[in-house]
Amino acid sequence: MNISLPLPLETNSLDSMSTHIDSIRIRANSLLDESKRGQMGQFMTPSAAARLLADMFRDLSGDIKVLDAGAGVGSLTGALIERALESFSPNTIEANAWELDSILVENLHETLEVCEERCQSLNVSFGSKVNSRDFIEHAVALLKLKESGEETLVFNKAILNPPYLKISAKSKERELLRSVGVEAGNLYSCFVALAIMLLEKGGELVAITPRSFCNGPYFNDFRRILLSNNNLTKLHVFESRTKAFKEDKVLQENVVFHIVKGEEQGAVDIVSSTCADDPKPSIRRAEFKEVVNPHNPNRFIHIVTNDEEAFIAKRIGGMPCSLEDLGIEASTGKVVDFRTRENLRYDMDDCSVPLIYPMHFKEGAIEFPIPNCKKPNAILLNESTKKLMVPNGTYVITKRLTAKEEKRRIVASLYSPDVAPVDYVGFENKTNYFHSHGEPLEEDIAKGLWVYLNSTAVDKYFRQFNGHTQVNSTDLRVLRYPTKAQLRSIAQQVELFDQVLFDQLIDSL
Repeated sequence: MNISLPLPLETNSLDSMSTHIDSIRIRANSLLDESKRGQMGQFMTPSAAARLLADMFRDLSGDIKVLDAGAGVGSLTGALIERALESFSPNTIEANAWELDSILVENLHETLEVCEERCQSLNVSFGSKVNSRDFIEHAVALLKLKESGEETLVFNKAILNPPYLKISAKSKERELLRSVGVEAGNLYSCFVALAIMLLEKGGELVAITPRSFCNGPYFNDFRRILLSNNNLTKLHVFESRTKAFKEDKVLQENVVFHIVKGEEQGAVDIVSSTCADDPKPSIRRAEFKEVVNPHNPNRFIHIVTNDEEAFIAKRIGGMPCSLEDLGIEASTGKVVDFRTRENLRYDMDDCSVPLIYPMHFKEGAIEFPIPNCKKPNAILLNESTKKLMVPNGTYVITKRLTAKEEKRRIVASLYSPDVAPVDYVGFENKTNYFHSHGEPLEEDIAKGLWVYLNSTAVDKYFRQFNGHTQVNSTDLRVLRYPTKAQLRSIAQQVELFDQVLFDQLIDSL
């Protein structure tokens, strides 16, 4: 059993309060099982990040009723209270925190005691409750009580660093969420959606989450809740995906956002910084239509941090065609290698065809075969595998996953029929491929598309709404593209992969 002694509060300054709470976090971190933290999606908030979130609140005067779900040791609640006492005139503060981990709960009580002591010293009434129960279950119960007209807990401030795990479509959590009209497949989106629903009108929410909710159909319902009848006032992104949580292995890019419930949407302040305590962050005010295109039914969120990015967003987002207009489709490679192991071959023979993996991508082309490698080069062509193939021909293929150290998010290669003298080819599941209704592309169209996808402008544009290293076929479908005539014209000016030339051709469109 882990027993922790209270840490003494050194002085009566607010600085010592945040230092004290951060020392509680560091101590608790050392007591947690590292593997368990990853399984539960636990990434506790460092003091600099906690202050950044607290600084986003517009008004912390009067009677403050705080919701902190997935509270950890209470770093966020502590930072909010510290700012309220330092910069506003609160009358009362009521803190409600949800946490399940027994080690964290013990340390959370200590944090709230520090908050209470400081509030009492400044004659501010303070109350708190630690809810050692499932937040989703409890929040749904509160919402149903509220809907039935019964008196229940009320909140006007929510501050969250929720867990990041996915939840199964058949889980109890998903069933509970659907009962209150929410469809979400990730714990962080569940927590934020429920917190917004529990806030009173005019209440403020600040959260730090992965950027993945900004795009893709997976988060359509979450964006509906986030953006409908609320004012998204601020978005803060970090130039490095590791800087918000320096001590933890967080590979996704994070975003901090501020919402005012029930308020008319206005302009959005977009902040970019190197880390949470960057003294000179970049700040840009954008019209909401620039952040969420009113013509995009999926309501993707574009985080444009400077005028150059705004120019790119206008130019690439304003391209004349969709893939449907071009008669082109983007699909994920059909061959899931571990499901057909018996048909994989390291070397191609008369009974097999090429199986293209990301490892075959080289400088915009396909290097095939690759001898003495860990992955197979080929797959048997038979009745069970033929349905996984496409006719041999010209295709544009992209990586679905890029390593975090890679400079580009979209990496496209041109597959040509002379890779191998075969009738069919297989594309592995970690690739996406562009095709014409299941058939190969016209060569010039494919070549022009290949140049376009490899341009710096398209990669920068893609990063504005995609905050992780995965490039799904859905993401490629929602991009805008040049016309067929423009693609053909581009193709006629290109022989080999040439980044400078590619950028010049796309910049001249």
